[in-house]
Amino acid sequence: MQRLTVRNPVSYPILIGEGVLEELPPLEGPLALLYDRKVEGFARKLAERLGVEHRLGLEGGEGAKTLAVYGQALSFLAQRALPRNTTLLVVGGGTLTDLGGFVAATYLRGIPYLSFPTTTLGVVDASVGGKTGINLPEGKNLVGAFHFPQGVYAELRTLKTLSPFTFKEGLVEAFKHGIISGEEGLLAVEGLTPENPRLEAYLAQAVGVKVRITQQDPTEKGERRLLNLGHTLGHALEAYTHHALPHGAAVAYGLLYAALLGKLLGGEDLTPLVLRLLRWLSPPPLPRVSWEDLLPYLLRDKKKVSENLHWVVPLGLGHLRVTPLPEATLEEAFGLWKEALEGFALFDQNP
Repeated sequence: MQRLTVRNPVSYPILIGEGVLEELPPLEGPLALLYDRKVEGFARKLAERLGVEHRLGLEGGEGAKTLAVYGQALSFLAQRALPRNTTLLVVGGGTLTDLGGFVAATYLRGIPYLSFPTTTLGVVDASVGGKTGINLPEGKNLVGAFHFPQGVYAELRTLKTLSPFTFKEGLVEAFKHGIISGEEGLLAVEGLTPENPRLEAYLAQAVGVKVRITQQDPTEKGERRLLNLGHTLGHALEAYTHHALPHGAAVAYGLLYAALLGKLLGGEDLTPLVLRLLRWLSPPPLPRVSWEDLLPYLLRDKKKVSENLHWVVPLGLGHLRVTPLPEATLEEAFGLWKEALEGFALFDQNP
């Protein structure tokens, strides 16, 4: 069992391993459970252990992060007249974690919640750091709040229920943490499986990077912006494909674009590292997309400051810059990005 502690702006434990339910502290007040139906067995076990009466199962995926499903979850709590001292238990992957955290942040102006991530993406990224939210048709994560859990309990046995691709795509975020921190061990994703004994320590190392950064900058005024590496173009690709492109794949494509920006700005060439990641991931191919196709989504990106879109650019492992960039540089990198992906046959071959 790996144990980490977040200390700022609120203190909460993170447990990663097998048998985490046995580590739960006593919980006071009413309990409600929001869970992904794909892990109903684990959710049922949690509910039985804690005596949870109020349960709502939802379909996971980006379809959960909509205003309609958000309203459904709020009504589920309100119809039962659950009070402010209710603790919401959120079980699922990254999308359910984002949604559930936002429900907790806004029901009765905020109730406590515990996160039980059941995917690699949920463990490494969504469950840690207090970012909660949902999507709009206009873009990804445009509605949200910072609301921190009272604890994160990652039961690694649930990862054995994932498809090989879903397992791998969540590790793209861990790979990203390796670029940000310069910890080369996080770049070694090959060979990781739910059965690999290295997995527990690997996930804890990746989560540790995010914990260190978010403790220093909980509400993304400075250093936390580094965690958006690969996400600016990645979120635009997700929105352009109406979320048909999975998040991890989109971020992997975005990391390649960011590496090309770094190379154009005179930094170390990290593109071979990212191409190795793409080869391992084998993501779904992209539709034929132009810079003009993505521009409307980029202009609505939540990371804009005034009129400038700030890009996270890796100039080397552990050496990043957050900066606006001229249009000519962005378009040049996009052309190089398309050439690189053509070489890997990562565009849809249908016209």
